[in-house]
Amino acid sequence: MADSLFLGLDVGTSAVKAILVSPAGAVTAAATAPLSLETPRPGWAEQDPETWWQASGTAIRRVLEQRTGARVAAVGISGQMHSSVFLDRAGAVIRPALLWCDGRTTAECREIVQRAGGEAHLREWVCNAALEGFTLPKVLWLRNHEPAAFARLATVLLAKDFIRLRLTGTVATEPSDASGTLMFDPAGLRWSGPMLDAVGLSRSLLPEVGGSSQVLGRVTDQAGALTGLAPGTPVVGGGADNACGAAGVGAITPGEAVSSWGTSGTVLAPTAEPRVDPGLRAHTFCHVAPGVWYVMGVVLSAGGAFAWYRDQVARDLADTDHPEARLVEEAASVPPGAEGVTFLPYLQGERTPHRDASLRAAFVGLSLAHSRAHMTRAVLEGACFALRDCLAVLEELGLGPACLLVTGGGARSAFIRRLQADIFGLPVTTVNREEGPAYGAALLAGVGAGAYPDLASAARCTLTREPPAPPDPEAHRAYQQVYERFRARLVAARA
Repeated sequence: MADSLFLGLDVGTSAVKAILVSPAGAVTAAATAPLSLETPRPGWAEQDPETWWQASGTAIRRVLEQRTGARVAAVGISGQMHSSVFLDRAGAVIRPALLWCDGRTTAECREIVQRAGGEAHLREWVCNAALEGFTLPKVLWLRNHEPAAFARLATVLLAKDFIRLRLTGTVATEPSDASGTLMFDPAGLRWSGPMLDAVGLSRSLLPEVGGSSQVLGRVTDQAGALTGLAPGTPVVGGGADNACGAAGVGAITPGEAVSSWGTSGTVLAPTAEPRVDPGLRAHTFCHVAPGVWYVMGVVLSAGGAFAWYRDQVARDLADTDHPEARLVEEAASVPPGAEGVTFLPYLQGERTPHRDASLRAAFVGLSLAHSRAHMTRAVLEGACFALRDCLAVLEELGLGPACLLVTGGGARSAFIRRLQADIFGLPVTTVNREEGPAYGAALLAGVGAGAYPDLASAARCTLTREPPAPPDPEAHRAYQQVYERFRARLVAARA
């Protein structure tokens, strides 16, 4: 096992990332293949699952080319949650997948609540609210709006599980991703019969559920020829991107919390038992470690809001090196609170705590005295304030941490790390790995290959945390007032 490597594959929204990890935890090679997002109507978001497979093949080939002759002991896959892959009986894709950020299913969410007999049953059956991003509303949308396509439907898969199918020929999932479908009971670790019965769907549409570090298939000859992987290479269950991202920084122990800043943003707290927010503002999902769950608040546009702002307002930086760093440098020149400018980061609606797909973004408080630097700082602060809303829900549930792990784009920038510490009023820390969900998937592959006895051991062997950086008390007091302004302007915008 000492000369073996573990392949971690993450099927994201903007790219597929592949990494090779040694048993000591070193990332020995990395490659990405870009993906594009289709928005056929406002609020819609789709991707063709076959482009995920093409990009996966490209990323795997590229990463293996960097380590000629390397032995891959096992593969772990992570992927975007909730996105619906509709397959016919031959395993062919029926239509483009509806993604986690697709907001077209508001009517179907109301239908689910009505058919279930109220949200109390949703709490009991699936531990989560009926939200547009989840998979079940997408299946009902297909039934309601594209009945010919629904008549062909034989299997519903999630993004990473579609890649497993193409790699191994196995139709399977695992609890962390299944938890985000609204058809799975995270507390009972099984598909929810009451939920499926209420909405009139057959259990036969759904895959079998195995463990996140359990070998659920092996690379076929055909997939091996396409990717360069040796036929027979084991592929473990893997996990949802948020769960694998948390595993990839070692956040698998109750009492901890991690703030992730990707296209979306999350604040996630592991728990030793399934904990459900009475108001269903946060999500309760299974973790990739057995016997661990997590409660998570979700911001639909965190890094995504910053990327949108960069592309629309800072086009003059497009041909420069590191345009994001240039913008952050501008933002740092402006005092906390952006001298009265507030950004509400709701470009795609919002989940936690608002549960409102129709919520939209806005700049508030602009004047002739303000510059792009003020707007940039307001965008970064707005994303942090939305994440603080998520943290407040966790604190209400008794899950407030003493220190916060930060990961993703918000961890790579010293300024944004400081912004999070000062706005949250918590010490923040990072780990020595920045590969995100792909790294967590690789650790699961290592467990499945027998290199580590369990995920906790894998984390101890591979991850090191930086000393926590405390918040500045004066800056935190200043941000208390700015945060209240943010919340007041949100209330005014929704009135």
